[in-house]
Amino acid sequence: MTVLLAVVAGMLFAAAIYLLLRRSVLKLALGLSLLSNAANLVIFAAAGLARGEPPLVADGATAPPPGAADPLPQAMVLTAIVIGFSVLAFTLTLMHRVYQEGGSDDVDDLAEADIQ
Repeated sequence: MTVLLAVVAGMLFAAAIYLLLRRSVLKLALGLSLLSNAANLVIFAAAGLARGEPPLVADGATAPPPGAADPLPQAMVLTAIVIGFSVLAFTLTLMHRVYQEGGSDDVDDLAEADIQ
């Protein structure tokens, strides 16, 4: 299962890099979203995919029971999802403003409009 996740993460990274290198600003935003999803998948795969019981500490105990799931990767990915969504929302807002001012989402057209 870990090998499958590594292959899927690699394909997501490859697609994200391809989209980030395109001339359209919309494809840049989609590539940025794919890149954050691929990074989240890598964090999950690196943490290990094992089913465990919830990491709840019983009354009088000082640690969770053995075999409990590690909550740190889940918290990191949850935080990364929120940050990725906010970056995507900012990128889309910025892209909308650039389209209003420049009339195009092509990077070359925007560069020509800046020179004139």
